[in-house]
Amino acid sequence: MTDTSLSAPGLSRRGVLKIGLLGGAFLATAGVTATLSGCSASVPANGYKVLRDSDMPFLRALIPVMLAGAVPAERMADAVKGTLESLDFSLNRLSPEMLKLTVQLFDVLALPITRGPLTGIWGSWDNASAADVKHFLERWQNSSISLLKMGHSSLLQLVLMAWYGRPESWGHCGYPGPPKV
Repeated sequence: MTDTSLSAPGLSRRGVLKIGLLGGAFLATAGVTATLSGCSASVPANGYKVLRDSDMPFLRALIPVMLAGAVPAERMADAVKGTLESLDFSLNRLSPEMLKLTVQLFDVLALPITRGPLTGIWGSWDNASAADVKHFLERWQNSSISLLKMGHSSLLQLVLMAWYGRPESWGHCGYPGPPKV
C-alpha cells in the first residue's frame, strides 16, 4: 500500500501565530511611531492631492528602477514626474480603506526604524543607488513573509499602472492608443 499521508509543514500553528503576532506588533509600533514623529502627516506635498513630502524620496528612487528599459535615460526625469502625477491622481480616487493601507505602506518605507530592517536601505532613499532599490524589490518579491510579497505586488501595480496609463508610454509597448471616437 502506498503512503499517501502529507508531510508536516515547516511551521506549526503555534509558529504561524507567533510570527503573526510579532509582525502585527512590529507594524503597529511602526505606525504609532510614524504618527508621533509626524512622518505620517496627511498634508499633501505642494502640487499633489495625496502624495506627501515624506513619500517623494522613496518614489523618486523606486520609479526609475521600475521603468528601466521602458524609458530612455534622457526622458527618465519627465517619466518620473508624469508617473508621480498619475499615481497621485489614482490614489486620490481610491476607496478610503485602500488609501489608508497604501499610506501605511509608504509610511513603513519612509520611517528609518522600519525602512532599514525591511528593505536593507539603511540611509535615506535619496542616497540609495538603483542597485540598492533593485535588491530591495527582489528581497520583497522573494520573501517568505507574505506581507512583504503583497507590498511588492502593490508597489509594482501602483507604479506600472500610473506609468502605462500615460500616453507617452504607449509607443514603447506598441499600443496605438484608444480608438478615436
